[in-house]
Amino acid sequence: MKTSIYGLTFEQLTDWLVDHGEKKFRSKQVWEWLYQKRVTDFDDMKNVNQSCIDVLKENFTIETLSEEIKQESEDGTVKYLFKLHDGNIIETVMMRFNYGLSVCVTTQVGCNIGCSFCASGVLRKNRDLTGGEITEQIMKVQHDLDGKQKGERVSHIVVMGIGEPFDNYDNLIDFLNVVNDKKGLSIGARHITVSTSGIAPKMYEFADEGIQINLALSIHAPNNELRTQIMKINRAYPLEKLMPAIDYYLEKTNRRITFEYILLKDVNDHVKEAHQLADLLMDKKHLSYVNLIPYNPVADNPYERSDKEAILNFYQTLMDRGIKCGVRTEHGTDIDAACGQLRSKQIEKEKARKKGKKEKAGV
Repeated sequence: MKTSIYGLTFEQLTDWLVDHGEKKFRSKQVWEWLYQKRVTDFDDMKNVNQSCIDVLKENFTIETLSEEIKQESEDGTVKYLFKLHDGNIIETVMMRFNYGLSVCVTTQVGCNIGCSFCASGVLRKNRDLTGGEITEQIMKVQHDLDGKQKGERVSHIVVMGIGEPFDNYDNLIDFLNVVNDKKGLSIGARHITVSTSGIAPKMYEFADEGIQINLALSIHAPNNELRTQIMKINRAYPLEKLMPAIDYYLEKTNRRITFEYILLKDVNDHVKEAHQLADLLMDKKHLSYVNLIPYNPVADNPYERSDKEAILNFYQTLMDRGIKCGVRTEHGTDIDAACGQLRSKQIEKEKARKKGKKEKAGV
């Protein structure tokens, strides 16, 4: 299988072309064709010499993802199910906001973090996505927008899809460098957010990268007992390890961090937990924002969405304690809203189809 051309940063592409006998300036031409003119065929790169095109075609491919399913919500949200070259499937979501179009990308096939409430974690990690496969999700959405000829472009990115981004760190960083590059898509660093479940060592490393990318932490509980109950990763990185990593990030970057908190009915949505969360964040409240997320129920999962009154009380408690927070606006509730839900449903459907085929054949 040829490598995705989207997996190379501009510097990597330049070095590769020079190593293969091409002039240095060719990388700028190729980059513009990929990310500004957004061609999907090397032969469409009109001002690139044939020898360069030939060597690119010999070693790389532009398209490694194929669209399997596309669901469009009444609110403008679009959920894509893409098939990878090896038959695995992933989800990508585009959401419409008043500030622009935001795309949520996946970084792994499945997830090993094991959050008990999450549809993504129902299926264990199969493999990491390459930097090219992560980048191509953005390009697929942008090509779809280009086809509608309305002049719309992806303006924001959230790395919050299936998988743990910091468990695929090197490919994540390559992806961020590609989409942020001013010569290409030029999506501003402050318009990009990476969400982690709390791999503490990588949070230190991310802080040291010196980039302006936003960081979000899926915290979901204010104490170790409850967090371990719903997030297995807390066994490896309990709050005693996680909070110093957060403090280091804040001190190093002086950038606000968002704390993601999914509200689960009668589990973590009491006023008691709101006070505990406020206590946990009090010394860093000037650089903290809590994003309260109403839960999207997942099939065969015991959790339920918190009542509106519980959500309001939790919100008000945090605000009264001086912790800035908000309740996330829902998108795509009519199209398998929960992350990983469409993928899980499709995999189960495929399993049922294969089982039926075997039974019909008398196997």
